[in-house]
Amino acid sequence: MTRPLTVVGIRGHRRVELFRAAAVAGGLGEPAFVDWRDVCAGDFDLAPGSAVRLESPGEDPEVDRLLRGADRPAEHGEIVGLAAWYEGFLAAARRVEQRASGPVLNPVDELAVMFDKRRCHALLRRHGVPVPDGFAADGYDGVRSAGWPRVFVKPAHGSSASGVVALALHKGRVSAHTSAALDGGRLFNELRVHHYTDERQVAAIVDRLGADGLHVERWMPKASHGGRVFDLRVVVIAGRASHVVARTSRSPLTNLHLGNARGDLAAIRAAMGPRHWAAALETCERAAACFPGSLHAGVDLLVSPGFDVHAVAEVNAFGDLLPGLLVDGRDTYAAEVAAL
Repeated sequence: MTRPLTVVGIRGHRRVELFRAAAVAGGLGEPAFVDWRDVCAGDFDLAPGSAVRLESPGEDPEVDRLLRGADRPAEHGEIVGLAAWYEGFLAAARRVEQRASGPVLNPVDELAVMFDKRRCHALLRRHGVPVPDGFAADGYDGVRSAGWPRVFVKPAHGSSASGVVALALHKGRVSAHTSAALDGGRLFNELRVHHYTDERQVAAIVDRLGADGLHVERWMPKASHGGRVFDLRVVVIAGRASHVVARTSRSPLTNLHLGNARGDLAAIRAAMGPRHWAAALETCERAAACFPGSLHAGVDLLVSPGFDVHAVAEVNAFGDLLPGLLVDGRDTYAAEVAAL
């Protein structure tokens, strides 16, 4: 008998629809569905014994408002209240976990660490997984005080490069690349990368982000191929590195939604060579193993220009949205269904 399956997500979102289609095609049947809006309201039920998949609550302005709190109004795309969103998301996810009588495929305690970059790096480091050197800060002065010439400044609870600042400091000059933009004192995430050289603007952006806590990483130079720098998104499913995409860019930010492109993975793999490639995937599997209750995780791996050094930048709870990427005829969702 197949265990019933429930997906908690945003109604009609492609993440939900792609997994639903994979579940049906894979013989698990039509999953039950619970909307994050109903979870926020406390008005939902779970089928007895159902395995529960928590899907991303992102890309829905109303859910974003409910998780962040009605007393923290924001326009769509505004970067504000990230710490409040984090607490609201965990509270909503725990509401689901408390009502579940079957397994939760991404346990809330593990989500809590993945969505806090400071805790995530500390956990990985304790388990011997290589990560860039880093520290916590709450503003621009704190970032500068470390004396590191090149850093990535990241909101502690951000995602999808929202608010990430690639910052270079040299002899009094400042260069910053980020998708964040100030508008009348408010900070917004945009779908393009801006380049700032005015230190006052950069300080204002970083200070605005610092209100919710910052994770600062030493900037590790990225390998390049075809004239573009790249890193790897590796989806680990049931402990094994499954689907890999090379994210290539002409700017320091490689996230694909910022106008970047998937690279020629076969060519990059050949350039790395079998030994470095195998070591890279093994590191991603070790990173995912730090979250043993999670069926899958998307690991962002930095690779050095010589391909001989690599480090984990982030572990993403919802990092499996790689449409059209097939391995042995399966996309990430079909592979997850097969693992179930």
